[in-house]
Amino acid sequence: MSLIRLNNIHKSYSEAPDKPLPVLREVYFKLDRGDRVGLIGKNGAGKTTVLKLILGLETPSEGTVEIDGGVNIGYFSQFSQLDGTRSITEVLDDLFVEVHALEEAMLDVDIAFEENPEGEALDRLIARQSALIEAMERSGAWTYQVKIDTALSRLGFSEAHRTCPIDALSGGWRNRAALARILLQAPDVLLMDEPTNFLDVEGLAWLETWFNDFPGALVVVSHDRQFLDRVANRIVEVEAYHFQEYVGSYRDYVREKPMRMKSLERQYEHEAELLLYEAEAIADREEARKNPDRALQRKLANIKKQADPRPVDRIITAIYDRLYVPNDVLRVESLRKAYGQVLFEDLSFEVHRGDRVAVLGPNGCGKTSLLRVLSEGEQADAGRIIWGKGVGVAYYNQIFEELDLDDTVSHAVNTVGLAFLAPRKQVNRFLAMMQFSEMDLAQRIGTLSGGQRARVALAKCLLSGAGLVILDEPTNHLDLTTTQVMERALAHFPGAVIVVSHDRFFIDKVATKLLAFEGSGRVREINGNWTTWQATRNAPS
Repeated sequence: MSLIRLNNIHKSYSEAPDKPLPVLREVYFKLDRGDRVGLIGKNGAGKTTVLKLILGLETPSEGTVEIDGGVNIGYFSQFSQLDGTRSITEVLDDLFVEVHALEEAMLDVDIAFEENPEGEALDRLIARQSALIEAMERSGAWTYQVKIDTALSRLGFSEAHRTCPIDALSGGWRNRAALARILLQAPDVLLMDEPTNFLDVEGLAWLETWFNDFPGALVVVSHDRQFLDRVANRIVEVEAYHFQEYVGSYRDYVREKPMRMKSLERQYEHEAELLLYEAEAIADREEARKNPDRALQRKLANIKKQADPRPVDRIITAIYDRLYVPNDVLRVESLRKAYGQVLFEDLSFEVHRGDRVAVLGPNGCGKTSLLRVLSEGEQADAGRIIWGKGVGVAYYNQIFEELDLDDTVSHAVNTVGLAFLAPRKQVNRFLAMMQFSEMDLAQRIGTLSGGQRARVALAKCLLSGAGLVILDEPTNHLDLTTTQVMERALAHFPGAVIVVSHDRFFIDKVATKLLAFEGSGRVREINGNWTTWQATRNAPS
């Protein structure tokens, strides 16, 4: 019996009583124990709505959501945060109520043994002790503290983070605290909305292992393709209001979807040809009715016009044709930055036109601090940065933070750099690739979702006309299609790119070299991508 069933779900939101906005139509879905479902789709396709329907936070317009009695559902979103004056260690310790009750009972037994009971009293006490030991084995009483320590360690919690009040943590750390709690609760079903945001590579690897060992069922919304490939055994894509399911990992989905699309195209061509024959027959009958003496010799014409869309790459390069970038973008010499502990020192490297530099390392090592120093948001403690002549910098995070919420999407993008100089039709093609419809272009940025705002900031960044683009976790909040468009744009960008990202698939597709933070202020420069870095780390010295 499935744990969760969606039966003929329709969901619409009403912009006006006579104008329902459809989100889902005729959705059928079953979730069994052991399922690892990767839920994907474009921003606004309805992924989070699906999770809210399962949780009962939304009701379907039609259809039913059925959940087996007694099924415990845990929910985590990228906006989940813990708060309070207690520490995360105390909060996690409270999850093991049964264990603490058994420990108390065992303590009572130990105290009773100190009174030297005899006869039947001793036998009852030994039996009680044996039953308690078995119960503690079943409940994991001997290992629960190890589980807490492992979760906090893998999620990057230092001793200071573990013991300070949760309210004293930043938003990102409170988000990770919420993730630690939901994982250690281990419900029957986990609904996870972008759980990989804010995690470094080590935390991601541990989370992948944890999910693969999880005995319950999982539905995860994620933009991280390698994470989906490692975790999912089913991919469900929300597409055109419906669910389209693919058995297997993300890699299987990538292989199978083009085959499905070709099958649909062949089916469409077949149906279209039949309709043309039908139209021809209707015309012939009409002509025969009007002129029965005229021989019907018309043949089916091939009226299908070849209107192939312009390739993505041509749309991108047409805009970037106007951008000139010198060969030498910047040179960093003996850079140092410390906040109590040294983040990096004696850091020297060069960035040239065409370089795609990915900055890697665990959370808190100094990656974002380096980006802020390069974008002149912070001052280095020592060293210098020498810029190429006329090189401008576009810092994605700053652009996102400075978005004018009263501005429209179209105006916000078309008033920057390359977009200002390019024909409006050309810019609109670019924005269409970024999943902005004509209606979206007229919307005010303040009315957009977080993912849509991220796309506006990304479009402004890519079209800014700067010779260096700096991106800090750019795939967060983006759907897979927009991430792929960004990858194509970065591939053709004539300048240089410096990016911090935990998205290993993205790094492998984009990076030409890495700056790997290795602790104690050391940063190593590596030619290649994420896979190259892993190979050098695992190679025998």
